Amino acid sequence: MTFLWAVLGFLLFGGSSGCGVPAIHPELSGLSRIVNGEDAVPSSWPWQVSLQTNSGLHFCGGSLISQDWVLTAAHCRVRKSHRVVAGVSDHGSDGEAVQVLRIAKVFEHPLWDRIMDTNDIALLKLATPALLSSTVSPVCLPSANASFPPGSVCATTGWGKTQYNSYKTPDKLQQAALPLLSNADCMKFWGSRITNVMVCAGASGVSSCSGDSGGPLVCQNDGVWTLVGVVSWGSSWCNPFSPGVYTRVTKFIPWVREVLQAN
Repeated sequence: MTFLWAVLGFLLFGGSSGCGVPAIHPELSGLSRIVNGEDAVPSSWPWQVSLQTNSGLHFCGGSLISQDWVLTAAHCRVRKSHRVVAGVSDHGSDGEAVQVLRIAKVFEHPLWDRIMDTNDIALLKLATPALLSSTVSPVCLPSANASFPPGSVCATTGWGKTQYNSYKTPDKLQQAALPLLSNADCMKFWGSRITNVMVCAGASGVSSCSGDSGGPLVCQNDGVWTLVGVVSWGSSWCNPFSPGVYTRVTKFIPWVREVLQAN
């Protein structure tokens, strides 16, 4: 993270620069449902939120980037009537101090193309700020010029299906470690659908799946977890040996800054 962006984050995010460092440390068992993932240590990914219908049905993930803002995928088609649930690790537990947060505004990227799956990113302005705690805290945003080289082992999390043909999603938050791919390697799987606003990861025996959409792909950078990608699309049957495609967050930092500063 550059000094400038750290200062900007400090100003934009109410003086809090404590991003990307979970109070409860995650434990990743290397390259191992998400498909073929594992249960996450409860509350170890404190920026992960569940996007839910007003009846409480989980449909997408998202990442808290400040007390007031969540980053997710445009294709989740979030509406103000939906809700953001923070501080949840286990949908089947009633013992967690969850925060159910209303949405004041939804900003889908103006160039989002649902046919080409490109510019698949959206910002949610919360009606009331999330209360930051040991179980709820923001992830760091990268600077626009940050680079995350192919082969870097990163992590993705979500409550998506653990098998593509499963009827239900898991109660417990799932996690998987997976390597970043170069776009050139990713194009061997997906061809010209891959553009420079996307980043690919996986093809290693793990895969994001339905219900993980909008959730985070994070990499450790200078000791903090940084949001590198947003779960966007991939194999329709969640093939763990083809790469998942994520929105490349660095490409959208100018847009994120613009929206946050104007709102």
